[in-house]
Amino acid sequence: MTGTDLGMPAFPSFPDAAREAVRNEVLRANLRHATHTIRDKRARAVAELDDWDRLRSAGKAVKDHTLRNLDRYLLQLEAAVTAAGGTVHWAVDAAEANRIVTGLVLATGEREVVKVKSMATQEIGLNEALEAAGIAAYETDLAELIVQLGHDRPSHILVPAIHRNRGEIRDLFRTEMGRWGRPAPQDLGDDPRELAEAARLHLREKFLRAKVAVSGANFMVAETGTMVVLESEGNGRMCLTLPETLISVVGIEKVVPTFRDLEIFLQTLPRSSTAERMNPYTTMWTGTGPSKGADGDGPTAFHLVLLDNGRTDTLADPTGRQALRCIRCSACLNVCPVYERAGGHAYGSVYPGPIGAVLSPQLRGTVAPIDATLPYASTLCGACYDVCPVAIDIPEILVHLRERVVQGGPVTRGGVRVRIRPAHGHTAERAAMRAARLLLDRPGALRAGERLLSRARRLRPRRLPGPGRAWTDTRALPDVPAESFRDWWARERKSPQT
Repeated sequence: MTGTDLGMPAFPSFPDAAREAVRNEVLRANLRHATHTIRDKRARAVAELDDWDRLRSAGKAVKDHTLRNLDRYLLQLEAAVTAAGGTVHWAVDAAEANRIVTGLVLATGEREVVKVKSMATQEIGLNEALEAAGIAAYETDLAELIVQLGHDRPSHILVPAIHRNRGEIRDLFRTEMGRWGRPAPQDLGDDPRELAEAARLHLREKFLRAKVAVSGANFMVAETGTMVVLESEGNGRMCLTLPETLISVVGIEKVVPTFRDLEIFLQTLPRSSTAERMNPYTTMWTGTGPSKGADGDGPTAFHLVLLDNGRTDTLADPTGRQALRCIRCSACLNVCPVYERAGGHAYGSVYPGPIGAVLSPQLRGTVAPIDATLPYASTLCGACYDVCPVAIDIPEILVHLRERVVQGGPVTRGGVRVRIRPAHGHTAERAAMRAARLLLDRPGALRAGERLLSRARRLRPRRLPGPGRAWTDTRALPDVPAESFRDWWARERKSPQT
């Protein structure tokens, strides 16, 4: 595996995947119930803060400042982590990150690891890389455990198993848990408390046995070298304190300059994601533990793998780089009408929903059909921008990426400025846009065309022919007015004032 990898899509394009997903009535019911519940709770939690808009602006400002000075803050972070007893590794892509982590685990002599929920490790396919090296990786987040037991893929950033209902989870626990460790009770029901207890007992033996843990991080503080993980179940705290070796794989955009900057995000992230005033578990660690003295706690060896995997290429795009502000709260997914109906698997990436539609095509490029169609996986309603706690203008990026797909043009790939060709299937669209530009540049021709169209309005077809057929498959062709606005305006100006 080389270059950027965000998971293999099950379908060649988003429309193909979405078409299949919307036929699944159970999936749609699960998504509708979950997203409506989460977004309603989030709205109430955000409404409690009178200064939410100022917090949002402050978070945006901190992220933008950090991205403009990312090289400086990453070097500061490396120095701080090293001074605290940790070791920093740099990974340019998924393949290099997997080699580093696999090598670190093998060096300990262990053949199993416990994992904290991590988008970055899913992005690079770490579990598969570890398995290929003979290392078992156990997910300890409840939703991630469900996904792993079901040999499935996450479909939501915050709730990876959102596409599963309680009955499906009960059946998975009954049939699959025994293959991974302690089996579930044979009389296990679908009550949430029973399911949680079965997962707790299953995972407890792994927590107490594991010598190596792998995590991500929500934030990295450059001035102190501190890693920060926010979670709600306590599994992260177990993974971050019990094992002797801790390996954290973190995207380079997760750095913030100072410890004080966390004040902003520790207010906005919990409310935007879990609709809580603060997360039940906010774990911070700096370097190693027992090496500091007899009273120290935490791992004796800490490794930080800083992951690029297309991020510096994204940073080179003045419009697209704002996607790197994302703090993975998932608020945009819960308000998106497209995600609610299509689900996360349709996006063909570990980053689903609106943020995935703008992040994945930048990290992976727009050559593959799935990536060339993701910028169109939106109604451009703007709901995602309204709820984003760091004010990412997702509709602006979507339009920007649509232009890239249709027109091609200069982009940065692997740190080199290159010119990409337009994606396949947009020849008619480009021809239509060129014709429109020619017409709009010539007022006389535009006026004549409008008058001709008005006089022939009774001949308007119900559906457009050729490439336009796809547009009218899902939309009604608008009626043609009896006269153009130009003619109406000219007539009204000549009429006597009343």
